[in-house]
Amino acid sequence: MSCWLGSWLRIEWIGRDQSPLRSGSTPPMARVPRTSVVAPSPAGAALHECSFPLTYLDALWLHVPPVDGVLFYRDATSDVLPNLADSLSRALGAFYPLAGRLRLTSGTHNRYELHYQPGDGVTFTVAEYSNHHVGFDELATDNPTEVAKIVPLVPPLPEGGAVLAVQATVLRGGLAIGVTVHHAACDGVSSTHFLRTWAWAAAAACRGASTPEPPFLDRSVIRARDDLYDTFRVPMLPSNDDDDDGGGGKLLATFTLSREHLQSIKDVVAREAERRGVPRPRSTSIIAAFGFVWQCYVRAKPGSTAASCCSARAYFLFPADHRARLEPPVPDEYLGNCLGPCFASAPGEDVGAAGADGLFAACAAIAMTIDGVVRGGAACWDGWMERITEAYSAGGMLLTVAGSPRFRVYDTDFGFGRPAKVDVVSAARTGSISVAEARGGGSSGVEVGISLPACSMECFSECFADAIACLSS
Repeated sequence: MSCWLGSWLRIEWIGRDQSPLRSGSTPPMARVPRTSVVAPSPAGAALHECSFPLTYLDALWLHVPPVDGVLFYRDATSDVLPNLADSLSRALGAFYPLAGRLRLTSGTHNRYELHYQPGDGVTFTVAEYSNHHVGFDELATDNPTEVAKIVPLVPPLPEGGAVLAVQATVLRGGLAIGVTVHHAACDGVSSTHFLRTWAWAAAAACRGASTPEPPFLDRSVIRARDDLYDTFRVPMLPSNDDDDDGGGGKLLATFTLSREHLQSIKDVVAREAERRGVPRPRSTSIIAAFGFVWQCYVRAKPGSTAASCCSARAYFLFPADHRARLEPPVPDEYLGNCLGPCFASAPGEDVGAAGADGLFAACAAIAMTIDGVVRGGAACWDGWMERITEAYSAGGMLLTVAGSPRFRVYDTDFGFGRPAKVDVVSAARTGSISVAEARGGGSSGVEVGISLPACSMECFSECFADAIACLSS
Protein backbone atom coordinates (compact mmCIF):
# COMPACT_ATOMS: atom_id res chain seq x y z
CA MET A 1 0.00 0.00 0.00
CA SER A 2 2.76 2.59 -0.77
CA CYS A 3 1.34 6.09 -1.37
CA TRP A 4 4.42 6.96 -3.25
CA LEU A 5 4.84 10.31 -4.92
CA GLY A 6 1.15 11.05 -4.58
CA SER A 7 1.61 11.83 -0.92
CA TRP A 8 5.15 13.08 -1.42
CA LEU A 9 4.40 15.91 -3.80
CA ARG A 10 1.18 17.06 -2.21
CA ILE A 11 2.44 16.96 1.33
CA GLU A 12 1.31 18.84 4.39
CA TRP A 13 4.05 21.32 5.24
CA ILE A 14 5.82 20.61 8.51
CA GLY A 15 8.12 23.44 9.56
CA ARG A 16 11.74 22.68 10.23
CA ASP A 17 11.27 23.44 13.91
CA GLN A 18 8.58 20.77 14.20
CA SER A 19 8.82 17.03 14.67
CA PRO A 20 8.49 14.82 11.60
CA LEU A 21 6.66 12.31 13.80
CA ARG A 22 3.35 14.14 13.75
CA SER A 23 0.13 12.12 13.86
CA GLY A 24 -3.50 12.73 13.01
CA SER A 25 -6.73 12.96 14.97
CA THR A 26 -9.61 10.54 15.46
CA PRO A 27 -11.86 10.34 12.37
CA PRO A 28 -15.17 12.12 13.03
CA MET A 29 -17.55 9.51 11.56
CA ALA A 30 -16.37 6.34 13.30
CA ARG A 31 -17.58 5.39 16.75
CA VAL A 32 -14.70 3.95 18.76
CA PRO A 33 -15.94 1.48 21.33
CA ARG A 34 -12.60 -0.20 21.96
CA THR A 35 -8.91 0.48 21.43
CA SER A 36 -6.15 -1.86 22.52
CA VAL A 37 -2.41 -2.19 22.03
CA VAL A 38 -1.28 -5.42 20.35
CA ALA A 39 2.27 -6.46 21.25
CA PRO A 40 4.45 -8.73 19.09
CA SER A 41 4.27 -12.41 19.92
CA PRO A 42 7.50 -13.97 18.59
CA ALA A 43 7.54 -17.62 17.62
CA GLY A 44 11.05 -18.11 19.01
CA ALA A 45 13.22 -16.29 21.53
CA ALA A 46 12.01 -13.22 23.38
CA LEU A 47 12.51 -9.86 21.70
CA HIS A 48 15.09 -7.42 23.01
CA GLU A 49 15.50 -3.67 22.69
CA CYS A 50 17.03 -2.71 19.35
CA SER A 51 17.30 0.14 16.88
CA PHE A 52 17.18 0.25 13.08
CA PRO A 53 18.91 3.37 11.67
CA LEU A 54 17.07 5.02 8.82
CA THR A 55 18.84 4.91 5.46
CA TYR A 56 18.74 7.78 2.99
CA LEU A 57 15.89 5.95 1.26
CA ASP A 58 13.91 6.00 4.52
CA ALA A 59 14.79 9.63 5.33
CA LEU A 60 13.10 10.64 2.09
CA TRP A 61 9.74 9.99 3.80
CA LEU A 62 10.28 11.56 7.22
CA HIS A 63 8.07 14.57 6.55
CA VAL A 64 5.43 12.88 4.42
CA PRO A 65 1.94 12.13 5.78
CA PRO A 66 1.27 8.46 6.53
CA VAL A 67 0.10 5.98 3.92
CA ASP A 68 -3.32 4.58 4.70
CA GLY A 69 -5.53 2.10 2.91
CA VAL A 70 -8.69 0.14 3.55
CA LEU A 71 -9.71 -3.39 2.57
CA PHE A 72 -13.45 -4.17 2.39
CA TYR A 73 -14.72 -7.67 3.21
CA ARG A 74 -18.32 -8.45 2.37
CA ASP A 75 -20.43 -10.29 4.98
CA ALA A 76 -17.56 -10.48 7.51
CA THR A 77 -18.86 -9.85 11.04
CA SER A 78 -17.51 -8.83 14.42
CA ASP A 79 -17.02 -12.53 15.23
CA VAL A 80 -13.67 -12.42 13.38
CA LEU A 81 -12.24 -9.59 15.49
CA PRO A 82 -10.57 -11.72 18.21
CA ASN A 83 -8.73 -13.76 15.57
CA LEU A 84 -7.64 -10.57 13.80
CA ALA A 85 -6.06 -9.28 17.00
CA ASP A 86 -4.38 -12.62 17.83
CA SER A 87 -2.99 -13.05 14.32
CA LEU A 88 -1.78 -9.44 14.28
CA SER A 89 0.27 -10.23 17.38
CA ARG A 90 1.79 -13.28 15.70
CA ALA A 91 2.60 -11.35 12.51
CA LEU A 92 4.25 -8.60 14.55
CA GLY A 93 6.46 -11.26 16.09
CA ALA A 94 8.37 -11.28 12.79
CA PHE A 95 7.73 -7.62 11.87
CA TYR A 96 8.42 -6.27 15.37
CA PRO A 97 10.19 -3.09 14.11
CA LEU A 98 6.73 -1.91 13.02
CA ALA A 99 5.67 -2.02 16.68
CA GLY A 100 8.47 0.43 17.49
CA ARG A 101 8.78 4.21 17.30
CA LEU A 102 10.59 6.71 15.09
CA ARG A 103 12.95 8.92 17.06
CA LEU A 104 16.14 10.95 16.81
CA THR A 105 19.19 8.78 17.22
CA SER A 106 20.78 9.41 20.59
CA GLY A 107 23.66 11.85 20.44
CA THR A 108 22.65 13.29 17.05
CA HIS A 109 20.48 16.16 15.90
CA ASN A 110 19.93 15.04 12.32
CA ARG A 111 19.77 11.24 12.21
CA TYR A 112 16.74 9.09 12.88
CA GLU A 113 16.08 5.50 13.80
CA LEU A 114 13.24 3.04 14.25
CA HIS A 115 13.53 1.93 17.87
CA TYR A 116 11.80 -1.09 19.44
CA GLN A 117 11.74 -2.00 23.11
CA PRO A 118 9.76 -4.70 24.93
CA GLY A 119 6.32 -3.39 25.77
CA ASP A 120 5.88 -1.57 22.46
CA GLY A 121 2.86 -2.51 20.39
CA VAL A 122 0.46 -1.45 17.64
CA THR A 123 -2.82 0.33 18.31
CA PHE A 124 -5.76 -1.85 17.22
CA THR A 125 -9.07 0.01 17.11
CA VAL A 126 -12.47 -1.60 16.74
CA ALA A 127 -14.96 0.93 15.41
CA GLU A 128 -18.54 1.10 14.20
CA TYR A 129 -19.39 3.32 11.25
CA SER A 130 -21.65 5.99 12.71
CA ASN A 131 -23.49 6.90 9.49
CA HIS A 132 -26.09 4.14 9.43
CA HIS A 133 -27.47 5.43 6.13
CA VAL A 134 -24.24 4.35 4.44
CA GLY A 135 -23.65 0.61 4.12
CA PHE A 136 -21.03 -1.68 2.66
CA ASP A 137 -22.18 -1.37 -0.95
CA GLU A 138 -22.10 2.44 -0.80
CA LEU A 139 -18.47 2.41 0.37
CA ALA A 140 -16.96 -0.59 -1.43
CA THR A 141 -17.91 0.61 -4.89
CA ASP A 142 -16.21 1.52 -8.15
CA ASN A 143 -18.71 4.33 -8.70
CA PRO A 144 -17.82 7.87 -7.61
CA THR A 145 -18.18 8.24 -3.85
CA GLU A 146 -17.18 11.00 -1.45
CA VAL A 147 -13.63 10.59 -0.17
CA ALA A 148 -14.82 12.03 3.17
CA LYS A 149 -17.00 8.94 3.68
CA ILE A 150 -13.97 6.61 3.39
CA VAL A 151 -11.50 8.61 5.50
CA PRO A 152 -13.04 7.47 8.85
CA LEU A 153 -12.18 3.85 8.00
CA VAL A 154 -8.43 4.37 8.46
CA PRO A 155 -6.83 5.10 11.86
CA PRO A 156 -4.51 7.98 12.77
CA LEU A 157 -1.04 7.16 13.99
CA PRO A 158 -0.78 7.65 17.77
CA GLU A 159 1.45 10.39 19.12
CA GLY A 160 5.04 9.62 19.97
CA GLY A 161 6.46 8.31 16.71
CA ALA A 162 4.29 5.24 16.10
CA VAL A 163 4.68 3.84 12.59
CA LEU A 164 1.72 1.44 12.32
CA ALA A 165 -1.93 1.52 13.38
CA VAL A 166 -4.83 -0.79 12.52
CA GLN A 167 -8.59 -0.31 12.60
CA ALA A 168 -11.44 -2.76 12.02
CA THR A 169 -14.73 -1.01 11.30
CA VAL A 170 -18.01 -2.89 11.44
CA LEU A 171 -20.23 -1.86 8.54
CA ARG A 172 -23.78 -2.67 7.60
CA GLY A 173 -23.06 -5.68 5.37
CA GLY A 174 -19.39 -6.30 6.03
CA LEU A 175 -16.12 -5.23 7.61
CA ALA A 176 -13.44 -2.71 6.68
CA ILE A 177 -9.82 -3.21 7.75
CA GLY A 178 -7.88 0.04 7.71
CA VAL A 179 -4.08 0.13 7.95
CA THR A 180 -1.94 3.24 8.40
CA VAL A 181 1.86 3.11 7.99
CA HIS A 182 4.50 5.81 8.36
CA HIS A 183 6.37 5.71 5.06
CA ALA A 184 9.74 6.28 6.74
CA ALA A 185 9.39 2.80 8.27
CA CYS A 186 8.83 0.90 5.02
CA ASP A 187 7.61 1.07 1.44
CA GLY A 188 4.68 -0.61 -0.28
CA VAL A 189 6.62 -3.78 -1.02
CA SER A 190 7.32 -4.19 2.70
CA SER A 191 3.88 -3.17 3.94
CA THR A 192 2.11 -5.63 1.65
CA HIS A 193 4.58 -8.32 2.77
CA PHE A 194 3.42 -7.56 6.31
CA LEU A 195 -0.25 -7.70 5.26
CA ARG A 196 0.24 -11.08 3.59
CA THR A 197 1.94 -12.39 6.73
CA TRP A 198 -0.88 -11.12 8.95
CA ALA A 199 -3.50 -12.63 6.64
CA TRP A 200 -1.61 -15.94 6.61
CA ALA A 201 -1.49 -15.95 10.43
CA ALA A 202 -5.25 -15.38 10.54
CA ALA A 203 -6.19 -17.93 7.89
CA ALA A 204 -3.53 -20.65 8.22
CA ALA A 205 -5.49 -22.65 10.78
CA CYS A 206 -8.38 -23.20 8.38
CA ARG A 207 -6.52 -23.38 5.05
CA GLY A 208 -3.05 -24.73 5.73
CA ALA A 209 -1.47 -21.97 3.63
CA SER A 210 2.29 -21.99 3.09
CA THR A 211 4.32 -19.83 5.46
CA PRO A 212 5.44 -16.46 4.05
CA GLU A 213 9.15 -15.67 4.05
CA PRO A 214 10.23 -13.67 7.12
CA PRO A 215 11.29 -10.04 6.67
CA PHE A 216 14.95 -9.16 6.12
CA LEU A 217 15.77 -6.65 8.87
CA ASP A 218 19.43 -5.71 8.26
CA ARG A 219 19.41 -2.16 6.89
CA SER A 220 23.18 -2.10 6.53
CA VAL A 221 22.69 -3.86 3.20
CA ILE A 222 21.96 -0.40 1.75
CA ARG A 223 25.17 1.59 1.41
CA ALA A 224 25.17 4.95 3.11
CA ARG A 225 24.72 8.15 1.09
CA ASP A 226 25.18 10.99 3.58
CA ASP A 227 24.72 13.60 0.86
CA LEU A 228 21.28 12.28 -0.02
CA TYR A 229 20.37 11.68 3.63
CA ASP A 230 21.08 15.33 4.46
CA THR A 231 18.98 16.43 1.51
CA PHE A 232 16.05 14.17 2.30
CA ARG A 233 15.81 14.66 6.06
CA VAL A 234 14.39 18.20 5.87
CA PRO A 235 10.97 19.25 4.48
CA MET A 236 11.27 20.02 0.81
CA LEU A 237 8.02 21.42 -0.48
CA PRO A 238 5.23 23.76 0.66
CA SER A 239 1.77 22.44 1.36
CA ASN A 240 -1.07 22.21 -1.09
CA ASP A 241 -4.04 23.86 0.60
CA ASP A 242 -6.48 21.82 -1.47
CA ASP A 243 -5.36 18.61 0.22
CA ASP A 244 -7.02 18.31 3.59
CA ASP A 245 -7.55 15.31 5.83
CA GLY A 246 -11.23 15.04 4.94
CA GLY A 247 -10.84 14.69 1.19
CA GLY A 248 -11.56 18.31 0.23
CA GLY A 249 -14.92 17.53 -1.40
CA LYS A 250 -13.31 15.08 -3.82
CA LEU A 251 -14.93 12.00 -5.26
CA LEU A 252 -13.16 8.65 -5.59
CA ALA A 253 -13.88 6.26 -8.46
CA THR A 254 -12.24 3.12 -9.79
CA PHE A 255 -11.68 2.33 -13.47
CA THR A 256 -10.55 -1.02 -14.85
CA LEU A 257 -8.41 -1.78 -17.88
CA SER A 258 -8.80 -5.41 -18.89
CA ARG A 259 -6.06 -7.56 -20.40
CA GLU A 260 -7.68 -6.98 -23.79
CA HIS A 261 -7.68 -3.21 -23.28
CA LEU A 262 -4.00 -3.25 -22.35
CA GLN A 263 -3.12 -5.30 -25.41
CA SER A 264 -5.07 -2.91 -27.61
CA ILE A 265 -3.13 0.03 -26.14
CA LYS A 266 0.17 -1.74 -26.91
CA ASP A 267 -1.02 -2.42 -30.46
CA VAL A 268 -2.02 1.23 -31.00
CA VAL A 269 1.37 2.45 -29.76
CA ALA A 270 3.23 -0.07 -31.95
CA ARG A 271 1.27 0.96 -35.06
CA GLU A 272 1.84 4.63 -34.32
CA ALA A 273 5.58 4.05 -33.94
CA GLU A 274 5.62 2.26 -37.29
CA ARG A 275 3.64 5.08 -38.90
CA ARG A 276 6.13 7.63 -37.58
CA GLY A 277 9.10 5.52 -38.59
CA VAL A 278 10.55 5.42 -35.06
CA PRO A 279 11.55 2.45 -32.87
CA ARG A 280 8.79 0.95 -30.78
CA PRO A 281 9.03 2.09 -27.16
CA ARG A 282 9.30 -0.43 -24.32
CA SER A 283 5.91 -2.16 -24.07
CA THR A 284 4.49 -3.57 -20.83
CA SER A 285 1.03 -3.69 -19.30
CA ILE A 286 1.91 -1.13 -16.64
CA ILE A 287 3.29 1.31 -19.25
CA ALA A 288 0.10 0.85 -21.26
CA ALA A 289 -2.08 1.48 -18.20
CA PHE A 290 -0.08 4.49 -17.05
CA GLY A 291 -0.01 6.05 -20.52
CA PHE A 292 -3.75 5.57 -21.05
CA VAL A 293 -4.72 7.11 -17.70
CA TRP A 294 -2.22 9.97 -18.09
CA GLN A 295 -3.71 10.90 -21.46
CA CYS A 296 -7.24 10.84 -20.03
CA TYR A 297 -6.17 12.91 -17.03
CA VAL A 298 -4.55 15.64 -19.13
CA ARG A 299 -7.56 15.76 -21.45
CA ALA A 300 -9.93 15.98 -18.48
CA LYS A 301 -8.14 18.81 -16.66
CA PRO A 302 -10.26 21.98 -16.52
CA GLY A 303 -9.37 24.15 -19.49
CA SER A 304 -7.21 21.45 -21.10
CA THR A 305 -7.80 22.58 -24.66
CA ALA A 306 -5.07 22.23 -27.22
CA ALA A 307 -4.34 25.95 -26.88
CA SER A 308 -4.08 25.89 -23.09
CA CYS A 309 -1.75 22.87 -23.15
CA CYS A 310 0.69 24.43 -25.58
CA SER A 311 2.60 26.39 -22.94
CA ALA A 312 2.55 23.69 -20.24
CA ARG A 313 4.40 20.45 -19.72
CA ALA A 314 2.65 17.43 -18.31
CA TYR A 315 4.37 15.36 -15.63
CA PHE A 316 3.82 11.79 -14.50
CA LEU A 317 5.66 10.59 -11.38
CA PHE A 318 5.77 6.96 -10.36
CA PRO A 319 7.96 4.67 -8.22
CA ALA A 320 10.75 2.31 -9.21
CA ASP A 321 11.73 -0.53 -6.90
CA HIS A 322 15.52 -0.53 -6.61
CA ARG A 323 15.93 -3.79 -4.67
CA ALA A 324 17.44 -5.61 -7.65
CA ARG A 325 19.31 -2.52 -8.92
CA LEU A 326 21.38 -1.55 -5.89
CA GLU A 327 24.90 -2.87 -5.30
CA PRO A 328 24.77 -5.25 -3.61
CA PRO A 329 21.18 -6.26 -4.52
CA VAL A 330 18.66 -6.00 -1.68
CA PRO A 331 16.53 -9.06 -0.81
CA ASP A 332 12.88 -8.94 -1.88
CA GLU A 333 11.90 -9.38 1.77
CA TYR A 334 13.86 -6.32 2.95
CA LEU A 335 11.84 -4.36 5.53
CA GLY A 336 12.35 -0.68 4.79
CA ASN A 337 12.30 1.68 1.83
CA CYS A 338 13.96 0.87 -1.45
CA LEU A 339 12.12 3.10 -3.93
CA GLY A 340 13.33 5.79 -6.27
CA PRO A 341 11.41 8.35 -8.34
CA CYS A 342 10.66 8.12 -12.05
CA PHE A 343 9.84 11.41 -13.77
CA ALA A 344 8.10 11.25 -17.13
CA SER A 345 7.35 14.53 -18.85
CA ALA A 346 6.15 15.70 -22.24
CA PRO A 347 4.44 18.75 -23.72
CA GLY A 348 0.88 18.88 -22.45
CA GLU A 349 -0.46 19.35 -25.96
CA ASP A 350 1.20 16.07 -27.01
CA VAL A 351 -0.10 13.96 -24.11
CA GLY A 352 -3.53 15.59 -24.32
CA ALA A 353 -3.90 14.98 -28.05
CA ALA A 354 -6.82 12.81 -29.09
CA GLY A 355 -6.46 9.19 -30.15
CA ALA A 356 -3.21 7.47 -31.05
CA ASP A 357 -1.16 10.69 -31.01
CA GLY A 358 -1.72 11.35 -27.31
CA LEU A 359 -1.48 7.70 -26.34
CA PHE A 360 1.85 7.32 -28.12
CA ALA A 361 3.26 10.49 -26.53
CA ALA A 362 2.27 9.36 -23.04
CA CYS A 363 3.48 5.77 -23.34
CA ALA A 364 6.72 6.76 -25.08
CA ALA A 365 7.58 9.30 -22.36
CA ILE A 366 6.96 6.75 -19.60
CA ALA A 367 8.93 4.05 -21.42
CA MET A 368 11.88 6.41 -21.93
CA THR A 369 11.88 7.22 -18.22
CA ILE A 370 11.95 3.54 -17.27
CA ASP A 371 14.77 2.92 -19.75
CA GLY A 372 16.75 5.69 -18.09
CA VAL A 373 16.32 4.16 -14.65
CA VAL A 374 17.26 0.69 -15.88
CA ARG A 375 20.44 1.98 -17.54
CA GLY A 376 21.29 4.73 -15.09
CA GLY A 377 22.14 2.84 -11.90
CA ALA A 378 23.22 5.21 -9.11
CA ALA A 379 23.20 8.10 -11.58
CA CYS A 380 19.39 8.06 -11.62
CA TRP A 381 19.49 10.15 -8.41
CA ASP A 382 21.50 12.94 -10.04
CA GLY A 383 19.44 16.08 -10.47
CA TRP A 384 16.34 14.56 -8.94
CA MET A 385 15.71 17.63 -6.72
CA GLU A 386 15.62 19.92 -9.74
CA ARG A 387 13.20 17.59 -11.53
CA ILE A 388 10.86 17.26 -8.59
CA THR A 389 10.79 21.03 -8.07
CA GLU A 390 10.07 21.52 -11.74
CA ALA A 391 7.27 18.93 -11.68
CA TYR A 392 5.68 20.36 -8.56
CA SER A 393 5.60 23.77 -10.18
CA ALA A 394 3.87 22.46 -13.29
CA GLY A 395 0.69 24.42 -12.76
CA GLY A 396 -1.59 21.45 -12.16
CA MET A 397 -0.34 19.28 -15.05
CA LEU A 398 1.03 16.73 -12.60
CA LEU A 399 -0.16 13.19 -11.90
CA THR A 400 1.42 10.89 -9.32
CA VAL A 401 1.05 7.19 -8.53
CA ALA A 402 0.53 5.03 -5.45
CA GLY A 403 0.56 1.22 -5.33
CA SER A 404 1.41 -1.44 -7.88
CA PRO A 405 -0.32 -4.43 -9.50
CA ARG A 406 2.64 -6.49 -8.25
CA PHE A 407 1.44 -6.10 -4.67
CA ARG A 408 -1.53 -8.47 -5.32
CA VAL A 409 -3.64 -6.72 -2.68
CA TYR A 410 -6.73 -8.72 -3.67
CA ASP A 411 -5.01 -11.89 -2.46
CA THR A 412 -5.22 -10.62 1.14
CA ASP A 413 -7.53 -13.25 2.62
CA PHE A 414 -7.79 -13.32 6.42
CA GLY A 415 -9.88 -16.48 6.32
CA PHE A 416 -13.19 -14.90 5.32
CA GLY A 417 -12.59 -14.41 1.60
CA ARG A 418 -10.80 -12.02 -0.70
CA PRO A 419 -11.50 -8.30 -0.33
CA ALA A 420 -14.38 -6.99 -2.38
CA LYS A 421 -12.56 -3.66 -2.80
CA VAL A 422 -9.28 -2.02 -1.78
CA ASP A 423 -8.81 1.76 -1.63
CA VAL A 424 -5.63 3.74 -0.98
CA VAL A 425 -7.18 6.51 1.10
CA SER A 426 -4.07 8.68 1.33
CA ALA A 427 -3.86 8.72 -2.47
CA ALA A 428 -7.52 9.66 -2.69
CA ARG A 429 -6.99 12.60 -0.36
CA THR A 430 -4.04 13.95 -2.35
CA GLY A 431 -5.43 13.46 -5.85
CA SER A 432 -2.95 10.78 -6.88
CA ILE A 433 -3.98 7.68 -8.74
CA SER A 434 -3.73 4.29 -7.06
CA VAL A 435 -3.04 1.17 -9.09
CA ALA A 436 -3.67 -2.49 -8.30
CA GLU A 437 -4.28 -5.73 -10.08
CA ALA A 438 -7.79 -6.10 -11.48
CA ARG A 439 -10.16 -8.16 -9.37
CA GLY A 440 -11.16 -11.59 -10.56
CA GLY A 441 -7.95 -13.52 -9.99
CA GLY A 442 -5.37 -13.88 -12.74
CA SER A 443 -7.12 -11.60 -15.24
CA SER A 444 -3.89 -9.62 -15.86
CA GLY A 445 -5.85 -6.40 -15.92
CA VAL A 446 -5.18 -3.22 -13.95
CA GLU A 447 -7.55 -1.18 -11.86
CA VAL A 448 -6.99 2.51 -11.25
CA GLY A 449 -8.44 4.60 -8.46
CA ILE A 450 -8.60 8.34 -9.02
CA SER A 451 -10.02 11.17 -6.91
CA LEU A 452 -11.18 14.42 -8.44
CA PRO A 453 -13.72 17.18 -7.78
CA ALA A 454 -17.20 16.28 -9.06
CA CYS A 455 -16.98 18.33 -12.28
CA SER A 456 -13.54 16.95 -13.15
CA MET A 457 -14.65 13.39 -12.32
CA GLU A 458 -17.48 13.64 -14.83
CA CYS A 459 -15.07 14.89 -17.49
CA PHE A 460 -12.50 12.17 -16.72
CA SER A 461 -15.19 9.47 -16.88
CA GLU A 462 -16.25 10.72 -20.31
CA CYS A 463 -12.65 10.84 -21.54
CA PHE A 464 -12.01 7.32 -20.24
CA ALA A 465 -15.15 5.92 -21.90
CA ASP A 466 -14.37 7.67 -25.20
CA ALA A 467 -10.80 6.36 -25.16
CA ILE A 468 -12.00 2.80 -24.50
CA ALA A 469 -14.42 3.13 -27.41
CA CYS A 470 -11.57 4.31 -29.63
CA LEU A 471 -9.57 1.23 -28.73
CA SER A 472 -12.47 -0.96 -29.82
CA SER A 473 -12.77 0.82 -33.15
